[in-house]
Amino acid sequence: MNTIYFVVPCYNEEAVLSETVKILNGQLGALISGGHASAESRILFVDDGSRDRTWELISSYSESETYICGLKLSRNCGHQNAVLAGLMTAKDFADAIISLDADLQDDTAVIPQFVEKFEEGNDIVYGVRKSRTTDTFFKRGTAHGFYKLMSMMGVELVADHADYRLMSKRAVESLSQFREVNLFLRGMMPLIGFKTANVYYERHERFAGESKYPLKKMIAFAIDGITSFSTLPLRIITGAGATVLLISVVILIYALVAKLTGGTQAGWASIVGSIWLIGGIQLLCAGICGEYIGKIYREVKARPHYIIEHFLGK
Repeated sequence: MNTIYFVVPCYNEEAVLSETVKILNGQLGALISGGHASAESRILFVDDGSRDRTWELISSYSESETYICGLKLSRNCGHQNAVLAGLMTAKDFADAIISLDADLQDDTAVIPQFVEKFEEGNDIVYGVRKSRTTDTFFKRGTAHGFYKLMSMMGVELVADHADYRLMSKRAVESLSQFREVNLFLRGMMPLIGFKTANVYYERHERFAGESKYPLKKMIAFAIDGITSFSTLPLRIITGAGATVLLISVVILIYALVAKLTGGTQAGWASIVGSIWLIGGIQLLCAGICGEYIGKIYREVKARPHYIIEHFLGK
């Protein structure tokens, strides 16, 4: 019988944690009683440097509840690193690991479908949203635009999939071989290979508390995803530079012809406009190059993704 671990990253989740424990306890208990998970299966909450009572609650639940374990990171390392910490810890005990957020937006009722797909021989099972009806018009439009942009840049992604997924032990062990510091897990999953399947679900409203992904963080996350998996922006810069050079040569020829034929006129507006345009393009190109240089800088230092302060295992 397979041992299944739930990995649940948490950051300031005291408002929702009691309900999350209740629901996940029920789901895991049903899997065990139904013969789909062993009694050694656990729910591993990863405290990502929370500033509220999240770790205090996790510690309490680990003592009072049979299936609850806790992992405390030494500081806030970010959602992706917290998920990775949970996966790397759980792989030593589990045959399959399901990662999901603590806010209960991911529909836990489909967890038996994840396990069913795993039992059919799939190493990675993606949780994919059926629709985005609960999103605002802006968020829905930007999300679809992001997936289209990533596809145009040659990055393989499962559309409308976040970090709600099941991974087999060997899939997680394969993930551990990826050494990059800049994590974008949903882009790394297709690179692992192995057999995959999708489980479709409707995403709920957040049960309690506030979203940990405001617009600023979502934009930064999207930029990380693009620059971590595609060099196309650098190629676009090269193309833009060649295009501007070509236009400049044409304008230079035109200016020389106009000068020789005596048809020159005062052109303050066109000159200023050209300067601003070229200056803006140069700054944009420098910024894109800077993003890649910054990533190289972080990769070269090779600092650890996380440091574990406490582990409450069973």
